[in-house]
Amino acid sequence: MLVLGIALASALFAVIVVLNFATGEKKIEHSVERLYSAADPAFGRAMGVLLGPAILHDNRFEALLNGDRIFPAMLTAIRDATKTITFESYIYWSDAIGKAFAEALAERARAGVKVHVLLDWVGSNKMDPTHLAVMEAAGVEVRKFHKPDWYSLARMNNRTHRKVLVVDGKVGFTGGVGIAGLWTGNAQDPQHWRDTHFRAEGPVVAQMQAVFLDNWIKATGAVLHGDDYFPALREAGDEAAQMFSSSPSGGSDSMHLMYLLAISAAHHSIHLSSAYFVPDALSKRALVDALERGVKVTIIVPGKHSDAAIVRRASRARWGALLAAGAEIHEYQPTMYHCKVLIVDGLMVSVGSTNFDTRSFRLNDEANLNIYAADFARRQIEVFNADLSQSRQISLRAWQRRPLAEKFLEHAASLVGAQL
Repeated sequence: MLVLGIALASALFAVIVVLNFATGEKKIEHSVERLYSAADPAFGRAMGVLLGPAILHDNRFEALLNGDRIFPAMLTAIRDATKTITFESYIYWSDAIGKAFAEALAERARAGVKVHVLLDWVGSNKMDPTHLAVMEAAGVEVRKFHKPDWYSLARMNNRTHRKVLVVDGKVGFTGGVGIAGLWTGNAQDPQHWRDTHFRAEGPVVAQMQAVFLDNWIKATGAVLHGDDYFPALREAGDEAAQMFSSSPSGGSDSMHLMYLLAISAAHHSIHLSSAYFVPDALSKRALVDALERGVKVTIIVPGKHSDAAIVRRASRARWGALLAAGAEIHEYQPTMYHCKVLIVDGLMVSVGSTNFDTRSFRLNDEANLNIYAADFARRQIEVFNADLSQSRQISLRAWQRRPLAEKFLEHAASLVGAQL
């Protein structure tokens, strides 16, 4: 009987593991044919049709560099809220900035603002229970995404990695930042990370709200709607954009498809900032194809201060074909580099929560904001070049001459790349 019990438990465990590592959807298995450049109107039409949300005009965006600019802007927007706040985050930890957000959200709830907070169960496991208690006592609705229950064990590996804050349905924020002390400061040392978040105004904020609502419905079954959440949005600027999401429960490959479409449309340049760069075969092939047609590909990844050594090793194992084809890969030196920004031909900028790896492409719930504006892209290239000046380029020769033990460890890490 004991042996039978062990066998059944082992079988159940194996089934749960398989279900967690699978998306349940057909994966993209073929490369995307290049039919147009990023400057061609057909590119915008394809992005709008294939990814789902339409490209909307009349928006305004502001790039916020590092915690000293990011958190004050987010907290100011929260404190100015009069009707609604919706906030989704992967990381929410116990420290001064976590307390500041909890108190600001609680204060608005006491003032009659409807406040909804969705946190990933894994990403918020370091959250001080008193922060949660403060918010809930004030009337903030707080939910945990995919908190483990017997009926949801098959979804344990599916996390919400999205970072979305929408205030009064009019002002939105997204990017790579979590609520933790590591993101405070100005990237001045290894204890304060380099990251960028983005503030949005205009019609695209309604799409950002819809992205939050997607997971709120999954977590609660409640639909938030009406003018308090989706007010009529006026012209705020002259920049076009779309906000879209991906999830294993619906459209897990859409983020992967977006990157492949954007890379295939590149004609002059690709600037990629990636906190976790573990490209799959199709993504590598798309980048190599771009290099072979004359596109300059420049990539910044974390250096020695990476917060995930195994991811850095898996990443370096996959650089050979890219370096041989002429890609420039640079490691950021001062601190952990957590930026997630793709710039194509100085025309399109994609920002949000997505990493350049299989976990983001197929396992996590992610959200990205695509901005189609040359002036905005130019400013982001200036930011990219400033980061580049603090990075060290890795040559093909240096990569080939890595110590044998290092190569072995990197190859071993690469074998589990689909989970990184």
